[in-house]
Amino acid sequence: MIDKPLFIGVIVLMTVSLIMSYSLSIYTILYFSSNEFAFLLRQFVSVFTGILLMVFLSRLDPDKWFNKIGLSVFLLFFLIMIAMPFLPSSLANDTGGAKRWISLGFFKISPVEFFKVGFVFFLAWSFSRKLLHRRNMSFAEEINAYLPYLFVFMIVVLLIAVLQKDLGQTMVLAVTLMIMFFFAGSSFKFFLSLVSTGIIGLFILIKIAPHRIKRVVEWWAGVQDPVLSLMPFDWTQSLRVDAIAKESYQISNSLNAINHGGLFGTGLGNGQFKLGYLSDVHTDFVLAGITEEFGFVGLMFVLLTLLTIIFRLFKIASRLNNPVYSLFTIGVALLIGFAFVINSFGIAGITPIKGIAVPFLSYGGSQILALSLAIGMVLMVSKKNHTKTEHINHEESLCQ
Repeated sequence: MIDKPLFIGVIVLMTVSLIMSYSLSIYTILYFSSNEFAFLLRQFVSVFTGILLMVFLSRLDPDKWFNKIGLSVFLLFFLIMIAMPFLPSSLANDTGGAKRWISLGFFKISPVEFFKVGFVFFLAWSFSRKLLHRRNMSFAEEINAYLPYLFVFMIVVLLIAVLQKDLGQTMVLAVTLMIMFFFAGSSFKFFLSLVSTGIIGLFILIKIAPHRIKRVVEWWAGVQDPVLSLMPFDWTQSLRVDAIAKESYQISNSLNAINHGGLFGTGLGNGQFKLGYLSDVHTDFVLAGITEEFGFVGLMFVLLTLLTIIFRLFKIASRLNNPVYSLFTIGVALLIGFAFVINSFGIAGITPIKGIAVPFLSYGGSQILALSLAIGMVLMVSKKNHTKTEHINHEESLCQ
């Protein structure tokens, strides 16, 4: 049997995404004179396909199919990511000087969403072959052992952060990589070295890109007052900026939408800030839209459901004997968790806004299908978890 609580949790969040895709897209529908159910129908197709994909994958034998599927996803989308800058504009849309989407006529896909799943598999598969048997390494030996993976990640940074100008996805993969290093047996000293290096790398990636500097300045303009009020007057003069732009308004409207929702919300369909005040409310700002219409209670329901999914993933990982299965499951939990953290911190003004979808909730087929692929692979190996538990219980009953 597959892990039913995990499957049910995912279905619950996908159902919420369908409801909110209909409710929160109303302004966009009116503005472009689209069909009232356009966004709902597209999201329904993605959700329905994702459920079928999870069910199909869960029925496969992991010993036969898990590695084949994982390696195929990694190699296919790694090659697509390399080819993206060279694809014609008719096939790969150029937005803001970066090609992030592939247009296949009636639908578009974001290859980076699938690449993240493949990359996590690659790490799990390679770590189990190269690292897990090596223990008590010196710091120099750790650097030598992990250096090839850091080199691969530098290629990933080039493909995603530089060529696609998508720092948010790079941050999700970077944090996932560092923590998977830790689960693979790296020392705490090496982990801290990676964190320090990552912070320096993040600063460099921001510094070399004017649009990122602009975004940070706009974010700071919106949140500076409460922070500067705690500092000495001399400091405030040098740290204060006067930039007022879209980022500041987005964060302000997002916080107002959350505040407007109160404890129980305004009710489904009664949100006000989705009516042109808050752009991308059905995608990047879906949490703000949910909170306005369902209040703090609705937000807590979403959060607890997501935490249940992450908990089930870690629980499955802890019971699996196969290190590839276990590390992959941990990696999927990290991808989901950090995507949620980055998005929620952005809409709350804690960090600059990044274009990261809320797992299973934001409108968009790519993230739904990619995460369905990942969860389907976990459900596939969760049968091993169940079989192992049943075997232990059977042995205990025989002993009694």
